[in-house]
Formats: sequence, C-alpha cells, structure tokens
Amino acid sequence: MIALLEARRAGLFTRPFLLPNLVSGLIVGVVALPLAMAFAIASGAKPEQGLYTSIVAGIAVSVFGGSRLQIAGPTGAFIVILAGITSRYGYDGLQIATLMAGVMLFLLGRAKLGGIIKYIPNPVIVGFTAGIGVIIWVGEWHDFFGLPAVTGAHFHQKLLNSLEALPHFDPATSALALFSLLILIVSPKFLKRVPGPLVAMAVATALQSIFHFPGVGTIGSVFGEMPQSLPSLHWPSMTLPRIIELIGPAFTIAMLGAIESLLSAVVADGMTGTKHDSNQELIGQGIANILCPLFGGFAATGAVARTATNIRNGGSSPLAGITHSVTLILVILFLAPLASDIPLCCLAAILFVVSYNMSDLPHLFRMVREAPRTDLTILGTTFFLTVFADLVVAVNIGVILSSLLFMRRMARAAEVRLEDHVSLARELSDLGLSHLPEGVFVYSIDGPFFFGAAERFEQTMVLTQSSPKILVIRLAHVPFMDITGLETLKRIIERFIAHGTRVMLSEANDTVREKMARAGILRELAADDIAPTFAAALETILALAAQSLVAQALRKDLALTSHDPL
Repeated sequence: MIALLEARRAGLFTRPFLLPNLVSGLIVGVVALPLAMAFAIASGAKPEQGLYTSIVAGIAVSVFGGSRLQIAGPTGAFIVILAGITSRYGYDGLQIATLMAGVMLFLLGRAKLGGIIKYIPNPVIVGFTAGIGVIIWVGEWHDFFGLPAVTGAHFHQKLLNSLEALPHFDPATSALALFSLLILIVSPKFLKRVPGPLVAMAVATALQSIFHFPGVGTIGSVFGEMPQSLPSLHWPSMTLPRIIELIGPAFTIAMLGAIESLLSAVVADGMTGTKHDSNQELIGQGIANILCPLFGGFAATGAVARTATNIRNGGSSPLAGITHSVTLILVILFLAPLASDIPLCCLAAILFVVSYNMSDLPHLFRMVREAPRTDLTILGTTFFLTVFADLVVAVNIGVILSSLLFMRRMARAAEVRLEDHVSLARELSDLGLSHLPEGVFVYSIDGPFFFGAAERFEQTMVLTQSSPKILVIRLAHVPFMDITGLETLKRIIERFIAHGTRVMLSEANDTVREKMARAGILRELAADDIAPTFAAALETILALAAQSLVAQALRKDLALTSHDPL
C-alpha cells in the first residue's frame, strides 16, 4: 500500500496523470501478452496460466509493493527453475512451491531483510543471468526448429541431443521462426510505438491462420482452446511431506524472485530518480506469489523490461500496473479464441530475443575486458555452474567465493606495523621528546581486526624477539573486532604480561572498547593502561619512567647510607 499512498500524496492520481498512466498500462499489457504465454509454455505450464500470473501479480505488486513503477509477472529468469520444478513435481508442485516462496518473501520483507539482497556481487548476478540466457536459448531450439522431442536431465545432454536432432528440423517451422525473429529485430526501428513481440506474434499468427503450414505447432494444436474466462479460487492440495519436499524449490523461487524484483526496482529508480522501499517490495512480491497459485498462476517477480516500458511510456503511478492487468483480463474475455493459431515457433523466437537481452552480451564482454581477474573467476564459475549444474549451487558458490575473496582483501588491507621515533615524531615533539623511552614498543593496527587479520597480527607479535618493558597497541584505525580478533588480542596480552611486559591500549573507539570489555580483555590491564589517546599513553609511560628513576635513586641512597661507617 506504500506505493499507492506515496503516489496519492505526490498527486499522481489527479487528472493530468490519469491518461498517461492508463495509456502506459495498456501498452505494457500488450507487451506482456506474448511474453506471459511464452514464459508459461517454457516453464511447463499452459499459456493461459502465464496470463493469470501477470494479471494477479500485476495488481498485487502495484497495490502492496514498494515501488510505484514496478510491473510484475512471469519472467525469463524463472524459466529454468520453474521448468525443472514442473518436470519433477508436476504443475501442482510448482503452485505449492510458489505459495511457500510467497510466504518466505513476505517474511523476508517483514524482517527488514530487503537491503541484504543488494550485497550480492555484480559478477554473480551477471554470471547467473547470462547462464540462464544460454539455457533458455538452447531449450527453445525444439520449438524454433520444429525438432523431435529432445530428452536429457542435464544441460549438456539436452545440448548434445538437440545438436543431433538439428538435421531433422521442420522447414516450415524454421522458416516461420526465422521470419518472426527478423520482425523482432527490425520492427522496433520502424514501429517505435508498437512492441516488437506483438508485431511478430500478430504477423506469424495471421500467416498460420491463412496458410495452415503443415508441421507448425500452435497453441491450439498443443494446448487446446484457451478458456474465455477467469479462473476461480483453488487451494492446492498440501500435505506435510509435500511441503517438506518442496522447501528447497520454494527457497530457490523466493531468492531469485527477491533478487529479480529488487533489481527491477533499482532500475526504475535509476530511470526516474525515485526511491523504492525494498522491504515493502518483498512484502508485495510475497503477497503476489501467495495469490498467484490460488488463481491458476505460478511464480512471478518484477519484470525489468516491462517496468522500463512502463516508464518510457509515461507510467508514474501504480495505476499503470493495474491497467496492465485489466488489459490482459479483457484479452482473455474477448480475444482468447484468436490465440489458437499462435505458432509456438514465434514464441520461441521471442524467447531467443529475451535470452539475448538477459545475457546482456555487451556488458558481459566489457566486464571480461575490464574486470579484475578475481571478479572474472567469480563470473565464470557462476556462469558455468548455472549452465551445467544448478542455479542455486551457482549463486551460493558465487557468493561464497566473493565473500572469501573479499575477506582476503580485507585481511591484506589490515596492517600491523611497528612505530618508531620517525613515524611518531610529531606526537613525541608535542611532549618534548625526540625518542621513545627505552624499552617501549608501539604497534599500530590499521583496518578491521577480524579473523582474517588476526593471524597476521599474531605472527607479527611473535616475531618481536625482545621482551619490551612496555608494549603500546594503538587501535585508532580499527573500526571493529570480531570474536577471533578479540581472542587473539587477549592471548597476546596474556603472553606479554606473563613475560613481565606491561601492555597498554590506546585510542579504541567506543564500539571496540565495549567489545574488549565484554571479552574480559580490559580486566587484564590496569585502569591507566587503557588510554583514550596516544598522548595520554605517553604521559602515563613518562610518569612510570619518573617513578622508576625516583625508585632507583632511593635505592641508591639507601645503599650508600647502609655502607656509611659514620
């Protein structure tokens, strides 16, 4: 509801904004029509179920989402995941997994975890989207070329079987598919206001209905007549064993849906200068995915291309998203019979273009040329695992690799160095000193003191061959410490104290100081060994040195007095 309220406060429901949003919603609905059917078929569902998904998700996300510009529905990114779930668990299993994913997304939003998704590294996102694009492209060869049924549980098996089947392509199907692909590429240059997928689908459908090309599969010949009505409410049959079985697929849908929807919202913000609410967006996506399977649909998320189309055509409020859904409702009620002659090869051509756009080859090649080697390793690993293994495995390993490499960089960035009179010249001069007092060692830690840097610190301190009288550890540039860093510091302090060295800590910020107190580090030290500034630590050291000199003089005087014969 936040997007609706913001749009209302911004005056976007007043008369000057109504017509642009209605027109934009109509255009987006026309764009969504062929895409929704194509995505549904590729996901193992019926074409009308793709339209139901677009209708329900479009309204739910527009009303409950966190971006007033978002257009939701089935997307190409979901195809690989949903097709696998449908083939293994059936369409009922897909609906149950979608509903469970909706609950997960809703809870993620309520737990204020929407901001975490933005920390998924760009090489991981580029890697898995490019991988999905390749899988979609190869998966559509069957319908594009009119090939015999292609089997294979894994991508490489499907690829090899498809290559073997290519010599048996259907000429009429392939010709119509190539013609549709040509229209998709050329029509935007001449018909800028008319969506290319709609032009291709209209022309291919008209040709098929007139000439009835033999061997060309259509929606009517494969799926039968599309119903000219809206679905009724239906609750999927859910049992505890079924729920447990589908937790993994549901989590995959939820994670991919969260990533895709928030990326789409970020793109919308970049195009318009608006600011979306990521947590509310996840709540809206959760509600959409709970409702979609109840009304005959399946998983949905924010669609980048349709959202961008909405913005380019003047959409500025959730009214455009609602209008897009109303447009699809009218298509089902009045134009459903015309869908029977839509060639599947034309929808495959549309998915060819979708897979190319998803792969974003110009951006991919630019990253290959310019990105550091470590980022290329992450990108390549994520890409190949997406294609040849599993999307979830790919994203998990990509994120883990990114985290490990990040921690290595942070550990290298953390520096432990021994200070001397040169580096401390200014601070020593303020106290009238030119050198550190004899037996005083000063070490500075620069950077986060976490488990990656703790080992370097310990190694550096072990290399300190002599036993200083006083060891000062400067913490001014330590923003935080984790438990490993705290335990390492405590162990070092105990070791030096056991060897008769006095240890002092200086310049720790409040957060670090509080953590050291809870870890029991401060109990090991005297109150004046914990200095707020390095100058205060030096003053304490000078006071200790003065006390030591006085004590030495007294001992000398006592020694002379005891030997005086008088």
